[in-house]
Formats: sequence, C-alpha cells, structure tokens
Amino acid sequence: MIGDQNEQLGIMPPQQALRIAEERGLDLVEVASTANPPVCRIMDYGKYLYQLNKKLHEAKKHQKNIVVKEVKFRPNTDEHDYEFKKNHIIRFLKQGDKVKASVFFRGREIVHQNIGRAILDRLVEELGDIGAVEARPKMEGPNLIAIFAPRPAGATSTKTHKVHETKNT
Repeated sequence: MIGDQNEQLGIMPPQQALRIAEERGLDLVEVASTANPPVCRIMDYGKYLYQLNKKLHEAKKHQKNIVVKEVKFRPNTDEHDYEFKKNHIIRFLKQGDKVKASVFFRGREIVHQNIGRAILDRLVEELGDIGAVEARPKMEGPNLIAIFAPRPAGATSTKTHKVHETKNT
C-alpha cells in the first residue's frame, strides 16, 4: 500500500485500505496486480486521468505530419515547365513534405517510356542536394513514379563533387 504522498503504508487488508482512502477523500487504485501481494496506491484517479490525457495531447502537438505532394509531368513537358515544376518540388522538400513526381503517359505515348525515365532521372540528379530518392522511378499503370523525401538538415548528398582546376599561364 502506497499513500497519496508516495509514503509506504505497509501491507494491510483491502477493507482497511479502502477506509483510509475514503477518509482522505481519494480513490484506491491497484497499480501492480501481478505482484504478491498486489500493490495499491491512494490517489485522485480523476486528476491522474486528466494529467495522462494532457501528456498525450502535448505529445501529439509536437508530432509532424508528413504530407505527400504530387507533381505531374508529361513526356512532352517543355523546358520552362520542367524548371517551374522542379522549383515547386524544391519548395515542397524545403517545407519538409515528401514529393511524388509522376510522368503520365496517354495513349501511344506509353511506347516512349525512355523519355519519361529521362525526365525523372534528370530530376533525381538535380535534386540530389535537397532531397533523397525514397522510391526509384517505376511504372504503375500508365504512370512512371518516383518519390522524393526531404534530406535531413546537415546531411550531404551521396554523389561526390569534383573540383576542376584551370591553369592560367
């Protein structure tokens, strides 16, 4: 038996423990039923539940929801449109969202999957510093899809940078 001030009250019959709890205007709560003898505590159970819910609510407040944004390309996407959409992807990744880049093939365009794969490979290469590829480009129905995740702060890309030196003579 543990009191409301965390003091040990010793081993006692349940009726005596209930009487002590009622005298203090609190509840008798069994905290360890598997122990021999079972351990009980005198506490305000309503206050305990309130504090427990408050802790859970506080923990949920600090969680970040990851949103998956989608940017669609077509095999005949123009250069300016490609750059415009790439900038959207960069903005989404910097905000901490995942991005699903897809190339949509319509009709006979499906024959030219290499064009769509080239678009996504170019994206993978150009976004290497900002985002990590979570799912490599793959076909799902008429779509070629790649998923990018934001790179953690301080992480560097996996590709190595070469420095070219020029001699001025």
